[in-house]
Amino acid sequence: MGSKDDNLETSIPERVKALAAAKTAAERLKAEGKSMSAYGQEHSVAMEKVQDIIEQWPEAPKMTAAGVLEKYGPPNEATVTKLLWYRTGPWSRMELTSDEVVHNFPTPHVDYFTQYVSYRIPARSGSDIVEFDGSVLLDRTAGEIGSRCDHEAYNTLTLNLAVEIIEGRRTVQDARDLYAKTAAAFVMGRDAPYAESLLFTPGTDTADPDEATIATDMLEQKMEKVKDVFGAGETPR
Repeated sequence: MGSKDDNLETSIPERVKALAAAKTAAERLKAEGKSMSAYGQEHSVAMEKVQDIIEQWPEAPKMTAAGVLEKYGPPNEATVTKLLWYRTGPWSRMELTSDEVVHNFPTPHVDYFTQYVSYRIPARSGSDIVEFDGSVLLDRTAGEIGSRCDHEAYNTLTLNLAVEIIEGRRTVQDARDLYAKTAAAFVMGRDAPYAESLLFTPGTDTADPDEATIATDMLEQKMEKVKDVFGAGETPR
């Protein structure tokens, strides 16, 4: 078996350099009054290229892509398997992928369409939300809550119920029961308000960068010590 150091992908100076770069980026964003960068939304992908991409996708994601493209227009970014939108409609970001994930609640289907809204996530809410629906995605640091399903209506339904759980207005079991009833109503063309629009207003300034547990001055001292010991040109393992 190799030693512990044999498994390290980067040298100590490289790790220190990466940490310094990340620290500088955090300071820059704070100075700009931002919690995150958003370079992706500065771009757009030609619809012809998008159509070529989704033509190779499985049938279910391809069908959803047609509707999303008609409603929201071309994405900001695209790869062979993913389309990405930023700050469109009520959504902070959307990701539509050709990769399908099997999900049995409330009936067997596949998940591949994720939509996020800006929402402050209380740390205590995680377990209840995961119990409610494993396809709810929580990002407390960025201040986003997302839902991954196969249709915008079901993502909307999921997020409406997740927020009511977080705010203490509905139990997990009550939310699961209402989800099943509402999803069935939507399919049958009956009134389904929880699936038709967000029943809460996405927030602003929802990021939660947490608290530093290593003092900045102490970290800087350790980084300088590493530079002194190893020097700029050495790469010890």
